Formats: sequence, structure tokens, C-alpha cells
Amino acid sequence: MNDLKIYCEEMNFSPLAAAFGGEIESDCTLSAEIIFTDEEGIRELNARTRGIDSVTDVLSYPAFENAPGSRICAAEHPFERDEEGNVFIGSVAICSKRAEEQAKEFGHSVEREINYLAAHGICHLLGYDHMTDEDKPIMRAAEERVLAKINLSR
Repeated sequence: MNDLKIYCEEMNFSPLAAAFGGEIESDCTLSAEIIFTDEEGIRELNARTRGIDSVTDVLSYPAFENAPGSRICAAEHPFERDEEGNVFIGSVAICSKRAEEQAKEFGHSVEREINYLAAHGICHLLGYDHMTDEDKPIMRAAEERVLAKINLSR
């Protein structure tokens, strides 16, 4: 089983969740939440949780540490459960205004940018990172594989 449920009040991320299907190895259904915020909200989150007092496009808050591509087993996460019993992998915050600005800047749709930011955030929840030259292409490849499945690749 490798299902992912994405909870978001503002947008339906079911296609993106399904696209993560082949990217996750688990013995249970996983869940994540995505929230949208304005520039002030994301700046405050960034300052409070990372010590960086500036606006950013997306922030991720993993519920637990995980190595990219490693199997997630329900028995190892008895306390990271949502209301439905799914293993909760974490939260992603997206700045709506930055998504709109970046879509214009990169010359693609806002839908593509929001899904990219969501995929990027979920990859972080799954343990991916882009801080080193070695890690960055691995994470970018995972993001692009997922987006290609929903016809939102570059």
C-alpha cells in the first residue's frame, strides 16, 4: 500500500496525492495537510520556526524524520496518526501571492506553480532535501516525476 491523502480546505489535491503513489513505499495510508497563507502569515511562520524573518514561497513541517525513498511502517509511528488512523507525515504552508508571482516569473500557470510547491513540500515531508549538490537533483527528479503524472511538468 502506498496511498497518500492530502487535506486542504482551499484546493483539491487528490490528483497530486495519487501521483505520489509510486513514489512512496509504506504499509499504510499516509496523510499530509496543506494550508495557504498570505505574505505576512508565511513571514511569521518562517521567523518563528526557522529564525528567518522574510517571505518565502513554501514551508514544510515533517511530523518525523525519514530518509528519502525509505519504507514508512505504521508500527514505527504509533503517535503520528490523523483522525482516520492514517500516518500523518506533516504539514505544508504555501504563500498564495508568491505562487502567483512565481507562475508569472516562470511563464507557467498558477495551477502548475501551486502543485509544484505542494509536491516540493511533500517531498520534504518524505525526507528529501536540496541543500547539497548531491541531494538537489534527487529531489528535483522526484518532484518532476510526480508532476509529469498529472501533466504539469515543465
